[in-house]
Amino acid sequence: MSHNMRFFQSNFLLGFTATSLAIGLTGCGSSSDDTSNDGYVKFYNGSENAPAIHLIVDEDLETSEDDEIEVTFGGVAYGQALGNSQLENNDYFYELAWQDDDSTSRDELEVIYQGDVKVIDDTIHMIAMKGDISAPEVLEFDIPIIDEDDDDTYDRFNFRFLNLHPNNESFDVYVSEDDETFNEAELLSSVAPEVLTDNIKRDQGSYIFYITASGSDEVLYQSNSIDFFYTSQYVMVVRKNDGAGTSPYIIDQLTNSSTYTHIDSDAEAQFNVYNALITHELQPIYTGRFDLHIGAVDDTPEVNNLDFGASSDTIPMASGDYAVTIMDNTTQQPLMTNHLLTLPENSNKTVFFYADIVDVDEDGDGNVDEDGDGIVDKQEYHVHSKVVSNSVSESIYHHNLALVNLVDSDDFNSVTYYFVRSDETIDTAYYKRTLGFTEDKTLTLSNNTYEVYAVAEDNGSEIILDSLTLTLDESFDDAFIVVEKEATSATGYKITLFDQSAL
Repeated sequence: MSHNMRFFQSNFLLGFTATSLAIGLTGCGSSSDDTSNDGYVKFYNGSENAPAIHLIVDEDLETSEDDEIEVTFGGVAYGQALGNSQLENNDYFYELAWQDDDSTSRDELEVIYQGDVKVIDDTIHMIAMKGDISAPEVLEFDIPIIDEDDDDTYDRFNFRFLNLHPNNESFDVYVSEDDETFNEAELLSSVAPEVLTDNIKRDQGSYIFYITASGSDEVLYQSNSIDFFYTSQYVMVVRKNDGAGTSPYIIDQLTNSSTYTHIDSDAEAQFNVYNALITHELQPIYTGRFDLHIGAVDDTPEVNNLDFGASSDTIPMASGDYAVTIMDNTTQQPLMTNHLLTLPENSNKTVFFYADIVDVDEDGDGNVDEDGDGIVDKQEYHVHSKVVSNSVSESIYHHNLALVNLVDSDDFNSVTYYFVRSDETIDTAYYKRTLGFTEDKTLTLSNNTYEVYAVAEDNGSEIILDSLTLTLDESFDDAFIVVEKEATSATGYKITLFDQSAL
């Protein structure tokens, strides 16, 4: 192994490990042919208000000049894990850090924890973080690698449960085959807080897991069927449910290289509604406010009298597929009927209703100006719906913004959002996103103050449609930023900022 070798991996993709010939980091296997004196490190981010966390492994934190191994793994989001990463048996230091600036360079990372790790032959050293990111709790476990090659049937798999739920209470875990119910389920283990259970072996197949309070037979969580078709070993991490469902639990299944999240099979969903429907002479029955009905139209709409530019309260629903109709609140005439709204388990969504003005080609010849007078012969007012998933992140240092463009214009095809810090201009802004009509994109920003501009290009000229000042701090809730038409504004457009629906 060569000396003076530093290794840095940016933009790390979850489910893969950093690799280098100099330090030999690879995914973990279980082949009996592996005779190298190597072990593995693994990191799981279970801190619910944490940003993506980087794991840094180093032989010497004080100097890097003679280090054979110095590796920085890319950010691991909450509820995700780093793949098993191979290291030579040795004693190492490690750091946990988050990205506080634009750069992912190790020198620019904000270190929140330092520790040491002894890498042991054929052992996974798992580092798990939980609790408040401002004072995180870090747990470490040594997990022997189990080799099933001596099993002639190759029909077993291995797993352990780890309780990282913030309520710090024990629970019982049951399992049944996928064609059975809780009545047939077998008690696997009682799992105390912050405890990794002993290894459990099962025949390969498909299983359903259940969680109850200790000593209780009331099911608080039931997974969908989970397939285990390989002679692998897994860690099943139980954490807080951050979705819309009432079950308190979620299970993250950690494999050698990936993380799979399993929600409660009966989890509810929720949604809210945003009214972006402009009034227009082509739609005289619309007066600027609407009611929303799920299924049949009756006297009790799910959303009542929602004004233009307003967001409704959150509406809880069973997961499923629904037909949505919106009616003008005053005329009680339908503006849109039977649009599909799909709400998966545990989902949290916002439904935007907007309109565009469509040129009509009545005879289908591709010409919308038959008399050649330069004016479109006929136009129609069409209502559309757009469903966007809401953020459930609780990070206090980084925040997710959902950007939406609801401007339908003949003068420009897209709008660019610029997020300008105090030492930048629009031309030099590092953070920007361009969106076509009806597009949405997500942008993650660190705490700071930004001047936000919505800019369009019309015949080579850049036009500021609207702007606002945005201050992100630890109390900021993830938000939508929507650009839309506004007849009363100086430019005819406005930026609207509102919270993504809180759980």
